[in-house]
Amino acid sequence: MATQELESPPSLAGIYPRALTGAVTELPRKLPGLRRGGEPELPDLELVVRDVEIDREHLAEYDHVCGFRVRDELPPTYPHMIAFPLAMKIMTDGSFPFPVMGLVHIENRIEQKRWISAGEQLDFTVRAENLRNHHSGRQFHLVADATSGGEPVWHSVSTYLKRGGGGGGSDSKDKKDKKSEPPKPSAFWKVPDDIGRRYAGVSGDINPIHMHSLSARLFGFPSAIAHGMWLKARCLAALEGLLPDALNVEVAFKAPLLLPSKVAFADWPADGGRDFAVHDARKGKPHLTGSLRSA
Repeated sequence: MATQELESPPSLAGIYPRALTGAVTELPRKLPGLRRGGEPELPDLELVVRDVEIDREHLAEYDHVCGFRVRDELPPTYPHMIAFPLAMKIMTDGSFPFPVMGLVHIENRIEQKRWISAGEQLDFTVRAENLRNHHSGRQFHLVADATSGGEPVWHSVSTYLKRGGGGGGSDSKDKKDKKSEPPKPSAFWKVPDDIGRRYAGVSGDINPIHMHSLSARLFGFPSAIAHGMWLKARCLAALEGLLPDALNVEVAFKAPLLLPSKVAFADWPADGGRDFAVHDARKGKPHLTGSLRSA
């Protein structure tokens, strides 16, 4: 695998215009992103950025937007802020086989080895791997790792779906949830219509589907939708007092969370940890399901 080392995480403000251009023009993918015969192939590329310092003011802003207490340790979802621009750089590379604006983030798994202090310098690596069939198209992983002084401290796997052209195999099985009553709510949250813009302000993720209803409608949504990683962070903030030092937290993103909304959050003991979910408060439609376990 080829490794490219960057001096700093790239700016999403510079990457998104390239992503939007690809979405509008639907230009054919360049040949390096295809196998002979037209089969898609992920780039054999790993991006690396070293000695990343945490801006404590930015960390405090992130804590506030997501509902965490302001503290000197990073929430488990915070390193995603640093890894995501590297992932976007890979997905907008000319060798990447799919237009990034057509991709759907369907799952995210984070493994935290221990709490990370804001005073630590972190090295990040990001790569794409495991392209395979899905009943609705093709899916792949974006894998991110963070180390501190050579010690692995954080690992994340984000699963993305490219709709269309689904194939057979074990991943082609329809995994749609069976209809069931949503769990009893632990809390109700009113999610304001500006949360997409507020989260974009700290994350840099200025995808138009999150920013305004008008721009979201261009991509087929009736209104702006909340970022999936904001919703995951909001759930972990609700469980903050129960988070172990070393943890695994997995979520599946279900129906988009249209803004503004009122949602029901539920959590309950399960297998030595906790499971949790977010549903529409009125209709019971699931937006997120997740599990939290000690690592």
